[in-house]
Amino acid sequence: MFVLGIESSCDETAAAVVKDGKLLSNVIASQIHDHSAYGGVVPEIASRKHLEAISPVIAQALADAKLTFRDIEGIAVTRGPGLIGSLLVGLSAAKALAYGLDIPFVGVNHLEGHIMASFLAEQKPQFPFAALVVSGGHTNIYLVKNYHEFELLGQTRDDAAGEAFDKAAKLLNLGYPGGVVIDKMAKSGNPRAINFPRAMKDSPDFSFSGLKTSLLVMLKKQGRNFSAGELPDVVAGYQEAIMDVLVDKTIRAARENRITQIVVCGGVAANSRLRQRFAEATLEQKMALFIPPMILCTDNAAMIAALGEIMLKNGRRDSLNLNAVSRWPLVAHSKILSPPRPLVPPLGGQGIMGDG
Repeated sequence: MFVLGIESSCDETAAAVVKDGKLLSNVIASQIHDHSAYGGVVPEIASRKHLEAISPVIAQALADAKLTFRDIEGIAVTRGPGLIGSLLVGLSAAKALAYGLDIPFVGVNHLEGHIMASFLAEQKPQFPFAALVVSGGHTNIYLVKNYHEFELLGQTRDDAAGEAFDKAAKLLNLGYPGGVVIDKMAKSGNPRAINFPRAMKDSPDFSFSGLKTSLLVMLKKQGRNFSAGELPDVVAGYQEAIMDVLVDKTIRAARENRITQIVVCGGVAANSRLRQRFAEATLEQKMALFIPPMILCTDNAAMIAALGEIMLKNGRRDSLNLNAVSRWPLVAHSKILSPPRPLVPPLGGQGIMGDG
């Protein structure tokens, strides 16, 4: 079935079309330029930009798929978690289309969507597997038993990894988004030159607030910002502290649960050092690693459409009274929304748009 996916949980307005697990179009309108002056996402600006972009983005997704509204058989939209004002733009558009076209729609959990992105690549994981969802708003490890059954193995106690990158970039006046800038600059630095703290080493959970504080204290002690020659070592060491805990805790969680497959997803999964570290660690542990294509790591509607197609094919339907939710734990979601019938086989597709 042709399913239109809509994503607007934060600062990307996105729409995509899938059919039988194959991605037909994937359109993303980014707001990075609009928020860069503020060093982070401004919710009011984000929701207004979504209002401006939602209709053109949906129209472009249909055009790229060579379809019209009449061809669409179902709609999937991000319901949460995310910024309420942003979520409501996408959800309202989905409801209006579902009502006007008289077709079913479903509200999708954004975190589950990130995990689903791994099924849009050529090499797909098999259940069960461990999934690290790591982004600007979330850093969680799950045991994924099937499409809708999850067990939380570890989570952040304070800041997400992506937020730690952005805060560091702001302290160092490197610009926004911080993760991209730090990833690039760290390549010319020594990751072991400065020993930043690794918190909660013996816990399955994460904490990045102490790491941020250590950078702030370092800046205050020297009374100035770092020079251009010093910065690469600083950001490389800071980044490596994040990489160490992400990789070590995920590998440990998988090993303790006798899991041999690991999925890494979310915006921070686009980080080149993270990909390298996980590739090395999983090879050493004889585990299989699955990371979505770069375009499907950051927020996108392809993952929402793919998950929505599975839900719709298994009889899932949501009411037009469905509300957006800013907080929506994935484990609670799985207990409530497990489908009543066996799930369809894994998605078959050719990856990102243009691959096939």
